[in-house]
Amino acid sequence: MNTSKLIGALLIIVSISIGYIGLNKIADNTKQINFLGLKIDASNESGKQQGYMYIGAAILLFAGGIYTLKSKS
Repeated sequence: MNTSKLIGALLIIVSISIGYIGLNKIADNTKQINFLGLKIDASNESGKQQGYMYIGAAILLFAGGIYTLKSKS
């Protein structure tokens, strides 16, 4: 197994963990309460934006890992 395949696999593993962190950030910063028929939104927009940035980085790392695994060296 050459180093490019190892780096590709490592990028995929790191991307999955970063995506998981991003999804948890979005879920933690999205809160909605229903009180007497009124919907109260207590979301943290900057936290959600940070979660979306983590997911975007995870997608890029995953694509890089796939590309590295499929490249012929």
